Amino acid sequence: MLVSETQAAQTARIDAILAAHKDAEGPLLPILHAIQEEFGHIPEESLPQIAAALTISRAEVYGVLTFYHDFRSAPAGRHVVKLCRAEACQAMGADRLHDQARARFGLDWHETSADGRVTLEPVFCLGLCACAPAAMVDGRGIGRLDPAGIEAIAAEVGT
Repeated sequence: MLVSETQAAQTARIDAILAAHKDAEGPLLPILHAIQEEFGHIPEESLPQIAAALTISRAEVYGVLTFYHDFRSAPAGRHVVKLCRAEACQAMGADRLHDQARARFGLDWHETSADGRVTLEPVFCLGLCACAPAAMVDGRGIGRLDPAGIEAIAAEVGT
């Protein structure tokens, strides 16, 4: 019974988001952003609901959801660590730092630790090119990242 009540509440919250955005021009992206803001991810069961409200196919919704790297189909960890993989950061040695971070956190890209503490994500430009290599931790940019910086991030997120 609790599951269906939770499902009903989720459906109602998504209906409210759809109603707030569906008459806007090009509403799919704002709807997906609003749903992710509300739930922390885009629940898979919401895709048919979104498609029906916008009179598009579920495949179209899924295609947009999976095309953009910032959308999640599962909840992220309490801390999200994003490491820039763009050219400027690569030129400044980011690949070595990425290897260090993946080993230190015990995660690969797009993975969340078993305890739900941290999610590791690649991004393709944080706009901190002059301070490469760059990272973002819980929305806070970090420039001139080095091996000690990876260790400081690990300590900050509790790994």
